[in-house]
Amino acid sequence: MTAFEKAVRTLKKNGYKTTGKRQRILEILYSNQKYMTAREVQMKLKEMFPSISPDTIYRNLHTFVELDVVEETELNGEKLFRSICEVHGHHHHFICTTCGDTKELEMCPMDSFHQQLPGYEVSSHRFELFGKCKDCLATSSY
Repeated sequence: MTAFEKAVRTLKKNGYKTTGKRQRILEILYSNQKYMTAREVQMKLKEMFPSISPDTIYRNLHTFVELDVVEETELNGEKLFRSICEVHGHHHHFICTTCGDTKELEMCPMDSFHQQLPGYEVSSHRFELFGKCKDCLATSSY
């Protein structure tokens, strides 16, 4: 079963209908494998659903995040969304600020912080690196 099929199954298991719009939003996110803004998703949906409202897109994206079938992050005050990683286990990301391409990072910097926080309990953390991927760097150097 593909990650996309698992996402659709999760929707159904949680009582959500797999409408054409929901399915297409998931298809866009799962086929691109990068972080995208809601606006980028809307632009890709316009061909099939020309009158889809931004509210519908945001509502569905936030539902997908709550159901843990889509990941969310924020850059410069704007929410970005992508399919759930197929990499299992705890990991972090490098996110290209130009194209949204994402690379999984295998190490976790929190390992070094435990020594600096004796007697403290960290309940969660978030670590993401932002910059330009090698392709965007190559095209911007001209």
